[in-house]
Amino acid sequence: MRLVSMTQAPPLGQSPASRRPRWGVIVVWGCVLGLLAILGFALIRSQQGPINVGGRIPDFSLTTFDGQTYNTANLRGQVILINFWASWCIPCEEEAAELEQAHQQFQDRGVVFLGVNYVDTEPEALAYLDRFGISYANGPDLGTAISQAFRMRGVPETYVVDGQGILVSRKIGPYASLQEIEAALEAALVASP
Repeated sequence: MRLVSMTQAPPLGQSPASRRPRWGVIVVWGCVLGLLAILGFALIRSQQGPINVGGRIPDFSLTTFDGQTYNTANLRGQVILINFWASWCIPCEEEAAELEQAHQQFQDRGVVFLGVNYVDTEPEALAYLDRFGISYANGPDLGTAISQAFRMRGVPETYVVDGQGILVSRKIGPYASLQEIEAALEAALVASP
C-alpha cells in the first residue's frame, strides 16, 4: 500500500498549476479597480460644476506675459473681470474687441481685467493679443491650475467678481455685445462697497 501526502497530491480533477494564483487575473482586476477609482474621482469632480453666482471665487495668482504678477486676494475692493481665452478659439475672437473696449471704458472706475490664456503657445497668444490690440493684463494658465480651480468647461468663459471676491456674473461662451459686458460690470460695481 502506497501512502500519498495530502500536501503533494492535488484534489481530484485539479492540476498543481491550477492552484497557483493567476497573475494575469490579478493584474486585470487591479487595473479594473484603478479605472473605477479614477472614474469615481472624475464623477465627483464633475458633480461640483462651475462656481455659481453668489459664491466666492478661488484666489489665484497670474503672472502676465510681461512678467507682472496679479493676485486676486490683493485685488479685494476692486471689481475683476476674468476672461479665459485661447488664440485657437474662434468664439474668443468674436468678443475680443468688445472686451478691450470695455476695459478702456471701465479701467478708470476701478475695474481690473485679467485675461487667462488657456492651453496655448506663447507666440500664438502674443500674436492674438497684438492682432486685437488688447492692452489689459494677460498671462498663461500654467498647468491649467487656474482653469481647474474655476472648473472651467471651455473657452471663452468670463467671470465678473465684485470687490468682496463674490461672483456676480458668469458667461459661458462669447459675449454677444459690448452692452452685455457693460451690464455685467455695472452690476458688479453696484454690488461692491
